[in-house]
Order: sequence, then C-alpha cells, then structure tokens
Amino acid sequence: MSKRHSNKAVLYLRVSTPEQKTDLQFDGLRTYASRAGLVIAEEYLDIAVSGRKQERPQLQSLMKAARNREFDCVLVWKFDRFARSTAHLLAALEEFNHLNIRFISVQDQIDTSSPMGKAMFTLIGAMAELESSLISERVTAGMKAAQVRGKRIGRPAISSRVRAEVEEVARTTDLSIRKIHACFEGKISRGLVGEITKEARQHKGL
Repeated sequence: MSKRHSNKAVLYLRVSTPEQKTDLQFDGLRTYASRAGLVIAEEYLDIAVSGRKQERPQLQSLMKAARNREFDCVLVWKFDRFARSTAHLLAALEEFNHLNIRFISVQDQIDTSSPMGKAMFTLIGAMAELESSLISERVTAGMKAAQVRGKRIGRPAISSRVRAEVEEVARTTDLSIRKIHACFEGKISRGLVGEITKEARQHKGL
C-alpha cells in the first residue's frame, strides 16, 4: 500500500444565499493552505443551504471522500460554516480523529493536530454534553410545569368505545396483538393494545 501524502487537503465552504460571495472564504483558505504547505485536492461548496439542514450534498460528498481516505486535512473558514450544531461538530471531529484527518478552522485559529486544537476538541465534547444536559433539564422542567397546571403529558387518552372494542376482539378471537392493532391503527398505540389484550384474556381465563 502506498503511503499517503500528509499535506493533501480539501476545502469546505458554505453560503446561506446565492447572493453571498465566496471570495473571502476561498481567498482566505487558499492563502492559508499555501502558507501551511498544503496541497488542495478538492473544494466543496454548498450554496443556499442552511447550516442546520442535514441534507448538504457537498458536505456529504466530503465525508464520503474522508471515509475513503482520499485526503489528510479539512480546511474551513469558521466552525459555523461547517457544523450546524455543537453536537454535529463534535461528531464530525470524532470521525476525522478516528480517520487520522486533520481539521483546521482558520478564523477560529483551531488546528486539531496542535496541542491547543486537541484541548479544544476536549472542550467541545464537554460543551456538547452540557448542551445535551441543559436540553434534557428544560424538557423535564417543562413536563413538570405542565403537570402542575393539570395538562396531560404523552398520548391523549383513548375513548371508552375504542377500549371496549379492543377488549371485545381480544376476548372473542385468537388474533395476535399485531393483528388486533392493525384493526385499530391510528386510534390506539400497539403498546396499549397489548396491555388491554393481556388483561382481557387473563380475565377470560386464557
């Protein structure tokens, strides 16, 4: 197997609207690559795509090329041009790290091959974990507040008529829970069908 060149780099750029100019990003990245002795193998540009939207074709192509070990370094202008969230950034950095691919954000002055970059990688991981914890806490707090105000959490209660019909089918047939649920799909969850069926058949003595 031939040894890969350690200076083979790709650029990734993104603009939110077709009217936005890419000159600043392109010029900055190309200048950085030249000074760092990096050879640009490919340039990926997503136009008029939100940073939060997952379907970014050029980014997907970049990640596919990364998994095929086609380059050694990813150059971006800023983190927010590449990642849609802290969690997305961390996941990408973890994959690049696993693939032994260097990641450089020029404006953020982060290079994952440097000691500072490695420290930032750890910090981003901590931030992602904190972000996840805060979201979980907000959801829990919201649910508790709703319960205090008397609001029901989860699926709405089924009508007594639907429950009675499920019980009747369970008692009078040997249909499986899956088939009973198919008869009432959209009106009741499969889990609740299972509970009602079990209770009805136990009461019947089956």
